[in-house]
Amino acid sequence: MNVLVVNAGSSSLKLSVLGEHDELLAQHHVERWEGGVDLPEDFPEIHAVGHRVVHGGPDLTTPVVVDDKTRAEIERLTDLAPLHQPRALAGIDAVTALLPDVPQVACFDTAFHATLPPVAATYPLPARWRERFGLRRYGFHGLSHAYAARRAVELAGGGTRVVTCHLGAGCSLAAVRDGRSVDTTMGFTPLGGLAMATRSGDLDPGLLVWLLDGRLGLDEVNDGLEHGSGLLGVGGHADLRDLREADDENARLAVDLFVHRLRQSVAAMTASLGGLDLLVFTGGIGEHDAAVRADTVAGLGFLGVELDGERNAEREGDERISTGRSDADVWVVEAREDVEVAHGARQVLG
Repeated sequence: MNVLVVNAGSSSLKLSVLGEHDELLAQHHVERWEGGVDLPEDFPEIHAVGHRVVHGGPDLTTPVVVDDKTRAEIERLTDLAPLHQPRALAGIDAVTALLPDVPQVACFDTAFHATLPPVAATYPLPARWRERFGLRRYGFHGLSHAYAARRAVELAGGGTRVVTCHLGAGCSLAAVRDGRSVDTTMGFTPLGGLAMATRSGDLDPGLLVWLLDGRLGLDEVNDGLEHGSGLLGVGGHADLRDLREADDENARLAVDLFVHRLRQSVAAMTASLGGLDLLVFTGGIGEHDAAVRADTVAGLGFLGVELDGERNAEREGDERISTGRSDADVWVVEAREDVEVAHGARQVLG
């Protein structure tokens, strides 16, 4: 079964076709995507389509066939992921128009974290709020975390306690025990957790109450948290490479803050697991920024983690970058959400 994987981002579109054994048969990337889908002429025959969808809410916790009911539920969750959900819907609609007879399956980034225990998923808020609005930690980047954890365990030949670090424009960590997510840094929306390119990550809720108490409007606060915070808000640039090139006081603070929050989160996820067997870096920053990996691990000596500087600097592909003395292996794994989506489509369609 050839599966067309559709990954619709906030401004781009990634299409890939995976064969029966997850071999990459074709791919196409549209940088500035306006909503339609045109497959290149050299694409192979498509037997099924799998869509990456960011938010599945409390009910969509496994891959599901896309029908009118599923589409409506995805649309209903738009206010929980306003940057991502409409784009996923646009991808579904475009493929429906292009390939009306090909079955489609939606795979959700939140689904991997449906296994969070109550102690990790529950917010200490009034019960009436939690019950009325479904307030809980959902977690995100689940397709990436699931693949990275499984791939690292395969490469390492074992490991039951895994911390995965998905680091890109959006960032999150997951604590994975025996292949199941037991904790994660993002929460009710993709705005929580680590400081990111333009997103704030975790904040004191009282700070937001104070700002909203007649000082700033809701739209201004929302826009600032989503688009004007994180690395951009502190250092003036959303990209770590630009911050290092700028090399001024604010830029250095932004880089240091990013690494500081990352170290904190690795330690927190390790605590949730009761120890660490594998630490895995994935995503654009995780795979390609050797300095972030080195600076992060340098502050984790109390966990017995030690990086091999040469391996870290020269690594290619999926590779272990820790020394033989390290108590836990450190790996870099290429992000392959497309493999997880293809697996989900085959699981549903048989």
